[in-house]
Amino acid sequence: MIRALADYERLADAVTTGEDALRDVLFGPHPAAEVVLGLEGGTPVGIAIFFHNFSTFLGKRGLYLEDLFVKPEHRGKGYGKALLTHLARIAVERRCGRMEWSVLDWNAPSIRFYKGLGAVPMDEWTVFRLAGDALTRLGAPAPGH
Repeated sequence: MIRALADYERLADAVTTGEDALRDVLFGPHPAAEVVLGLEGGTPVGIAIFFHNFSTFLGKRGLYLEDLFVKPEHRGKGYGKALLTHLARIAVERRCGRMEWSVLDWNAPSIRFYKGLGAVPMDEWTVFRLAGDALTRLGAPAPGH
């Protein structure tokens, strides 16, 4: 499903992980995130991957939705809404102050869907990312340490 999501988002070349690494990081002794599956008759048709972040202003943790994907042939059947509803319940049960996620700006169907649920775009914020060589350079030990 992760490869299908990457294909949909036109980011297939960005997937560098494999099943073994994902199994360890998601289901190993120290999971980095949690996974919820949407099932139809026992067959996975959707996935939501999330983790907790923290808001210093709210003084509470938040729930960050890293990925939401429903197989194209199962869209429009309520699986996406069911997955988001399930995550919202988790956020409420865990006393999170908010639930957030990012969406590609060209993904108009998803943006309409999220707005229809009452989600609000954070247009005044810009996401920044350090990765690859830039992250390595910045995170390199200082001389003498």
